[in-house]
Amino acid sequence: MNGEDAFYFAAEAVFWLSLACFVIVVIRNLVSVIQLAVASWAFWNRPRPTARLIDLWSKGVDLAPPISVIAPAYNEELSITQSVKALLALEYPEHEVIVVNDGSKDATIDVLKRDFELVPIDRPQVAALQVTRILAIYRSRTHRNLIVVDKENGRKADAVNAGIGFAQTPLVCVIDADSIIESDGLLRAVEPYMLDDGSLVAVGGAIRVVNGCEVRGGSLRKIAIPREWLARFQVVEYLRAFLTARVANAELDSLLLISGAFGLFRRSMLVEIGGYRHDTVGEDLELVVRIHRHCRENNIPYKIEFVPEIVCWTEAPISLAGLRNQRARWQQGALETLGTHRKMLFNPRYGRIGMLMMPLLVIEDVIGPPAELIGYLIIPAAWALGILSPELALAFLALTFVFGTALSIGTLALEETQLRRTPTAADLASIAVAAIVENFGYRQVNLVFRLAGIKRYLRRETGWSAVPRVGFN
Repeated sequence: MNGEDAFYFAAEAVFWLSLACFVIVVIRNLVSVIQLAVASWAFWNRPRPTARLIDLWSKGVDLAPPISVIAPAYNEELSITQSVKALLALEYPEHEVIVVNDGSKDATIDVLKRDFELVPIDRPQVAALQVTRILAIYRSRTHRNLIVVDKENGRKADAVNAGIGFAQTPLVCVIDADSIIESDGLLRAVEPYMLDDGSLVAVGGAIRVVNGCEVRGGSLRKIAIPREWLARFQVVEYLRAFLTARVANAELDSLLLISGAFGLFRRSMLVEIGGYRHDTVGEDLELVVRIHRHCRENNIPYKIEFVPEIVCWTEAPISLAGLRNQRARWQQGALETLGTHRKMLFNPRYGRIGMLMMPLLVIEDVIGPPAELIGYLIIPAAWALGILSPELALAFLALTFVFGTALSIGTLALEETQLRRTPTAADLASIAVAAIVENFGYRQVNLVFRLAGIKRYLRRETGWSAVPRVGFN
């Protein structure tokens, strides 16, 4: 093959690779547009939620079943006291808080003992789902509905499983110990269960970024926008994820993920499927996918719902190292879930989950990140070399930058018209600016972090990459 033929074949390969990247980006953006449209329709056509806490309380006081709130904690000494106080202060007729100290290496257990006057107790475990050893069980002298389980380290899934085993209520709420639920969160989450025929197995809520907000005594006192641009970009991401994707997927009965930061589950279902898996770093995604699989394989009627008014505030990473660890872990967890449940892909036995949502997960988490990143590199080069038309190169940039910004602004419109949790017009404008700026650097860095997650998956790494915390301010 002479030099001219080699150049021709190289140019042909570059053209088709560029076209493939373009098509994948088109598909991902089209899915996002459909989700935004479905979410908008769902918001505008749903019954208006109960606005006042007193009305929620009056509706739920007689019908609300007891709930165990399970909070796994690992090295949370900076925020554990405020988080536990917030959980204890939740407006709910009957709830118990079970904090599981997962072998923390800092002073988490000592802080709990000091601030809540813990004393050892004997308490039977209804179901032993964890694989590590339980060291001690404590109850608070000052708060009779606070139980603390001290155990050997086994990561979050094992800690939650330990909490499920000690829970004695029909419903369990799983929350991160570094998160704060709004005071009416449990009442809003349990409302679908009170209207249910017994088929509802899980309810998820919206997660928001607490960075920049005022937190006192374990309660959110003032909502504000983070000062750090890295945290602001994550505010935009969280709004897109929870007000668009989750609302749309729930509306289509195809919700695959309930965030590990907040979820309310029927305890019997979690015990029936063996709790959370220990061999994945994406235990929240894997759990919901396994619930879908279990119920469809055994012909069990079931429902999974999402309530956007349930707001759980969580601390977002403020360093690139912390963000890298978080996003690589999320990516690795998604790939592990796809590998474990690959049988569901394009399998009509699993309905829209197997035929639609699992293939979309492949596009989003297997093909999408490398394709978009390659597109950023190869399409401008192909245009510069005359291999690709200017129109196609411009269309790619429009889809990734302009289209991405438009979707974010559409989500902000939903936030402002439906939930209105952003306190001022200036704050809303700041988020809108972040929605534009994120396309120039932050989005591309995130793709690199996701590639790191793919690498971790291919190398079968099992270590947990922690995200540094600074505590609530």
